[in-house]
Amino acid sequence: MTKKSIEFEDVRRMAEGLADVEVGTSYRTPALKVRGKVFACIASHRSAEPDTLVAVVSFDDREQLLEADPATYYIKDHYLNYPSVLVRLRQIHRDALRDLLRMAWTYVSSKDRSRRRSAGRRKRRTPRAR
Repeated sequence: MTKKSIEFEDVRRMAEGLADVEVGTSYRTPALKVRGKVFACIASHRSAEPDTLVAVVSFDDREQLLEADPATYYIKDHYLNYPSVLVRLRQIHRDALRDLLRMAWTYVSSKDRSRRRSAGRRKRRTPRAR
């Protein structure tokens, strides 16, 4: 018996419990976003295998995932400089996918929060001497 591939609709349903999740597109492929920032999408670059999800994660998390399960997680040259990992939807277990989506959501959410915080801390101008 062959394993049924997970489809984007399954991915979307798994992400429903995460706050501020929006369904949209990225490079004309289905994507999940948090406050407008992509945290997971279907891979659109030609170097990715069919039925691949891109999850936005830290470089450290990516290395750990690649080492732990190279049959499920992989990377291609196009994605090397981006904090992301490629995921074979035919290989990943549903529980692992839920954990990965939470990891990606947390990573993107925390980056967004820190950007907003630092934007609020603009340097005050000192009055000019006249």
